Amino acid sequence: MGMKRYITVSLVFLMAVLLAGCGAAGSNESTLTVYSGRSRELVDSLLERFAEETEIEVAVRYGNTAELAATLLEEGDNSPADVFFAQDAGALGVLSREGMLVRLPEEILERVEPRFRASAGDWVGISGRARVVAYNTDRVDESELPDSILGFTDPKWKGRVGWPPTNASFQAFVTGLRIEMGEDIARDWLEGILANEPRVYSNNTSTVDAVGRGEVDVGFVNHYYLFRFKAEHGEDFPVVNFYPRGGDPGALINVAGAAILGTSSRAEMAEELIAYLLSSDAQEYFAVETYEYPLMRDARAHGEVVPLSEIDTPDMDLGNLYDLQATLNLLRETGVLD
Repeated sequence: MGMKRYITVSLVFLMAVLLAGCGAAGSNESTLTVYSGRSRELVDSLLERFAEETEIEVAVRYGNTAELAATLLEEGDNSPADVFFAQDAGALGVLSREGMLVRLPEEILERVEPRFRASAGDWVGISGRARVVAYNTDRVDESELPDSILGFTDPKWKGRVGWPPTNASFQAFVTGLRIEMGEDIARDWLEGILANEPRVYSNNTSTVDAVGRGEVDVGFVNHYYLFRFKAEHGEDFPVVNFYPRGGDPGALINVAGAAILGTSSRAEMAEELIAYLLSSDAQEYFAVETYEYPLMRDARAHGEVVPLSEIDTPDMDLGNLYDLQATLNLLRETGVLD
């Protein structure tokens, strides 16, 4: 019996690096090169499983999504990448605007609702993360929470709000607020929250932790962080996710998505990988292991999260979240960032 020709993702990537030093990176037509803004801890096992099942070797370059997108722009036609697996839609939108992606087959696109894929068909969402307001159930009754994220500028929330303004997901939300509701409303909201003297945290995890400890009553985060605390502390952890009902970006669902680079000579293999990420097994992995929303039609989310069909999401093209620089400028102008 012949030896299987797949190799673990990490070892293949090491080989790719060595080849790059010899000027031969990307020359192996049997190896699929993936730039992944999703962390090694999260997706390495999935990519290894794909390699085992398909006997397609995979070389992965892991890194920050925005930095990888910038690298792809710099590399241009010389990039060895075949697939970009991004943490957020904004980075995919940047590459789409530059004409660096190719349209995906209809069979792949149709697996996902239109709101979670590019209108041009050149990237597709793999999993989703909902913006929520995590609140302390010992200190807040759900009836007190405003339907819209805009309601938290009310002075009654002074000293009660926590947020992580340096976090990429928070900045994507502010970008959505700018795009959907206009620069003036986004500015007014940021200044209104600042007037309420919010506590600043470094990330979503520390924000949810602060809500649980009662340091603040509410925090603006992504939905799945809460379940990590529930798993560690049990159901007594006094925090619940609230999904704003105003139909504004306070209930934004951003996606991690994948695309094929136009310079790839391995498009069929790349399509096979993206189809795998939108298979029942891979989608169940995201639902069970990370509490993210699987985006394949009819895929079931984890039983503890609110179904996608019940979230009043804004009607917006997620690819338009690319304009991060204008958001950073606004955050600095308002004093949210130094």
